[in-house]
Amino acid sequence: MPSIAHEYWSLTKPRVVALIVFTALVGMFLAVPGLPPLRPVLFGLLGVWLAAASAAAINHLIDQRIDKLMTRTAHRPLATGTLKPMQVLVFAVLLGTAAMAILILLVNPLTAGLTFASLIGYAVVYTGYLKRATPQNIVIGGIAGAAPPALGWAAITGTLDPHALLLVLIIFVWTPPHFWALAIFRRADYARALIPMLPVTHGVTYTRWQILFYTVLLLLATLLPWVTGMSGVFYLGGALVLGGMFLWYAWRLLDPPDEFFAMRVFNYSVVYLMALFAFLLVDHWLQPWLASAPLLEFRQIG
Repeated sequence: MPSIAHEYWSLTKPRVVALIVFTALVGMFLAVPGLPPLRPVLFGLLGVWLAAASAAAINHLIDQRIDKLMTRTAHRPLATGTLKPMQVLVFAVLLGTAAMAILILLVNPLTAGLTFASLIGYAVVYTGYLKRATPQNIVIGGIAGAAPPALGWAAITGTLDPHALLLVLIIFVWTPPHFWALAIFRRADYARALIPMLPVTHGVTYTRWQILFYTVLLLLATLLPWVTGMSGVFYLGGALVLGGMFLWYAWRLLDPPDEFFAMRVFNYSVVYLMALFAFLLVDHWLQPWLASAPLLEFRQIG
């Protein structure tokens, strides 16, 4: 039987939050030419992590009824009765309060405000309303989950740069094909819980075409950092390869070899986003070296 500490840890959705923190970290490094200052990096990441964990716990609290009905979520602490709603509420409030205190006092007010807006957007607007109101829930609500790179950028610079918004746009467009692939595989769960996910309301075939459409948009969106001069050819090559693979998955999903293929698309989408942001980060470090390499070679020849 899992320990109480493990149950509280599971409330924070650690794997999801890890991806959030990683994209925020990339936003921090891309915000400045060299290494960002250590203090806002450490406290900024801590604040973002605590806020994301708080939002995840609130998601558990609001979704406790439907979690009991879905195979994917029936093991969650509130669904099994291991934790009580008041325990989860207190836990979420403590995490959220700590996050805001750290960001306001040790980072900057802009990062705190944006993080709080993201927390409310995901935990309250998406989970509490949009999820149950419209099959476009994940599209509209996706802006909250796409914010972490901008949070990281703001933590370092105290500003909201257009390049940070490009990173937000990439995650925003990535979210529908990522989540709808999971929704196709778990559509019976969502139907049983009366959640109007796109495969439930419009059918699997329609959803597959929407995934392909958004994947094309995603591939185009990932070219923008290179087009705007934010990133170089190393990132461009990685984005094209990763995007081409995602496009192949989306195209194959139109006529999948088996029912589980939708989960393979979902799993690839997670790897895709991590790898894409890793390419952004490595390219950012390579650009000064690549820019100086021809000059060094010329000096050696001369």
